[in-house]
Amino acid sequence: MTASLSQRQHVETILESLHRPGSQGDAAIIERSWRRCIDRYGLDPARPSPARYVPGATLREHQDQADDLLQVARAGVEQLYRQVAPLGYVVLLTDARGIAVQFLGAKADQREHQRTGLFLGADWSEAHAGTCAVGTCIQERTALTCHHSDHFSAHHIRLTCTAAPIFDPHGRLLAVLDISAYQSPATKDSQTFALQLVKYTAKMIEDAYFLQRYGDHPIVCLDRSREFVQINRRYLLALEEDGSLVAANTAGRKLLRHHELPLPEGGEARPFKAWNIQDLLDARVDEVMAIPRHSDDRVQAFHTRRHREIHFATLIEPPRRATGGATPSRDSSLAPLEALADDDPSMRDTLTRAARLRNEPINILVMGETGTGKERMARALHDSSRRRDQPFVAINCAAMPESLIESELFGHEAGSFTGARSQGMKGLIAQADGGTLFLDEIGDMPLQLQTRLLRVLAEQEVLPIGASRPIKVDLRVVAATHRDLRELIAAGRFREDLYYRLNGASLRLPPLRERADKGYLIRQIFAELNHERGGRARLRGDAISALLAYPWPGNIRELHNALRYALATGDGEEVVVGDLPEECLHGQLAHPGAGRPTTAVDDDARPPASAPRPLEQDLLYRALCRQQWNVSAVARELGLSRPTIYRRMKRLGIVPPNQQNPPTLS
Repeated sequence: MTASLSQRQHVETILESLHRPGSQGDAAIIERSWRRCIDRYGLDPARPSPARYVPGATLREHQDQADDLLQVARAGVEQLYRQVAPLGYVVLLTDARGIAVQFLGAKADQREHQRTGLFLGADWSEAHAGTCAVGTCIQERTALTCHHSDHFSAHHIRLTCTAAPIFDPHGRLLAVLDISAYQSPATKDSQTFALQLVKYTAKMIEDAYFLQRYGDHPIVCLDRSREFVQINRRYLLALEEDGSLVAANTAGRKLLRHHELPLPEGGEARPFKAWNIQDLLDARVDEVMAIPRHSDDRVQAFHTRRHREIHFATLIEPPRRATGGATPSRDSSLAPLEALADDDPSMRDTLTRAARLRNEPINILVMGETGTGKERMARALHDSSRRRDQPFVAINCAAMPESLIESELFGHEAGSFTGARSQGMKGLIAQADGGTLFLDEIGDMPLQLQTRLLRVLAEQEVLPIGASRPIKVDLRVVAATHRDLRELIAAGRFREDLYYRLNGASLRLPPLRERADKGYLIRQIFAELNHERGGRARLRGDAISALLAYPWPGNIRELHNALRYALATGDGEEVVVGDLPEECLHGQLAHPGAGRPTTAVDDDARPPASAPRPLEQDLLYRALCRQQWNVSAVARELGLSRPTIYRRMKRLGIVPPNQQNPPTLS
């Protein structure tokens, strides 16, 4: 059957449905949408409906409004994509108006994605695209599959699309999660599993958003199973301290209505305030708040007040609530160490050990890959110790010229050698007297100096070059290395006795790619750099997503450099994904910063050369033509920085027409 014949039959089917009695179930949802397309929107199923994209500036506004959700949804969207990508699906996250604010799909198929509208910035509202999974999900507020001929437009009947709504904690539609594919079996039943998978992921995203939004409130989690209540957290209810309801997830709102506590869909927070947890559960507020201390598994069973159903409850307490009694006083001197990590297990173990060692009279060896923050650890040890008011002297043993390292470390007397200062010089070791000496990259120290350093550590005194009497020093040494010192010892390149003198205790720092608190580090370092610049920029969710996905071979040092670069090249108000260094975008799945389309391209905006161009070159050339070669306007349209546009023009061989003898693009 030819495509045109199948399209004609599709149009006839839609027109016939207008005169049939109402269908039931999923068919009724599709037919109601078809009627809206004709009666309300005036659409024609036979008329071509090319993909429509909102302009770049408008897309950024939609992304900004959805930023809180995008940051929470990232992990769920990426997990869903990993599950469905092998089957040929793409993943879209749209806002409540049907604009795709996040997209993941195979880069190899990017041209087809853009042509069809399965791409960032596409408008999938029912009023424009007709019956489709996203637009109809928005109208019907329910999960559904729009398979092949379910679509209103005859030009979409190749697609199979499955979408599920995501609601905010008060029942208002927040977003739609969609997976779509160009090829699939003919029967709609083939998408049953896809529907369940999308609904499950949408619920995870919705509940994660709920937990983040109300993390400063007690949250009651209910389930009909004791074993699963702490895993499923099916019903989520956020409370005030007096037990009054603040918000509920979708399942929680259904539970409240089932027990005759009506809450209108899409309502504001006010209807919740009319009810207390005591209206749902046959329990006092203090009993609910004491759930974590009631039993070993932190779960307690309650009857519901109206229907006497048993529900098992657990309570997520906000961080500010103490587990019992007064809040324990904190040692403020530990703040420099605590600032190095959030909730990464390896780092917390390391920092716990560091806190115990910070005032002990032993030397410490810090190990880890290049860029993992070994000097930051050394400074934090110093700043949290009783030596904090004394000098912290850092020496990079690998960066200091071998001809100068001895005099720099130990100092020298006046005229002790050719080129010596006339008044002599106090060495770095002596400068650290009373404080901390940090020896970075100790594995690169020359052997002859290792011998002298060993004597300093053993005797706690230093003999400047040319001096006859040693100088007493009181210092604590923190050494750092990315090398395996035991291998260097076996190779005869590092003294074993010096190793044991330095390694009174060891601290190992994990690489950034293995840390669970990357988001904390990104925000912390961004805030520090932003403060240094005196700026008030914000880091947008799409940039955070790219930073979290990057493997960081250069660790924290590379992260620091990437954020400094982004702040320098951004517009000063916000950092978006396009402001990041290009290497941070490698390996991203059709990342938003690459080739963002805006509107349909007119024929007169096509490049003059007839030979086909690479997609990235073609998209950038068209954007420049649309904006009359105004690079600032193109940067705003594509959500990139001006330096990035210039770099890509140079890399792709795109030359403005006002330059003489522009090279022909291939």
